[in-house]
Amino acid sequence: MAEHESEAARSAMRELGMRHAMLEGQGDLEGTMDTVGDEPIYEFWPAGRRMMGRNAVRDYYRHLIDEFMPRQTGYSMIAETLSADALSQEYMIELEGEEGPQRYRVLGILIADPERPGRLQGERIWGDEAVLRLMVGPSWDGLEKIDG
Repeated sequence: MAEHESEAARSAMRELGMRHAMLEGQGDLEGTMDTVGDEPIYEFWPAGRRMMGRNAVRDYYRHLIDEFMPRQTGYSMIAETLSADALSQEYMIELEGEEGPQRYRVLGILIADPERPGRLQGERIWGDEAVLRLMVGPSWDGLEKIDG
């Protein structure tokens, strides 16, 4: 029975992660925010930066959707790992650059909110600081510095 419950929890996590990614990819700010819990925490590694709270996360997604995503010329998934508590997805992202395409590997880990089933507690994102700064935009310098 525990194995069945675990499979159901993994399935629910995958559905939440895919719904979140679909809404984000469609540029649906409100739909994306509906997948996020009440007190989200987003961490950016290895830079060691963090944002907390719905207002900060809303600003992040507004910039990501309005400014970052239009610069993308393509992306492909490299790998995906699933557990009952998290969905990890590694991508190769290609952006328009002044001297041609720029390619970045980015790993995002979507984390389930244990207090709010069907919502995300936050995300941990790994990537080159250059792409993280592009993703976060003008809020980058105001992010809290954290240690690993």
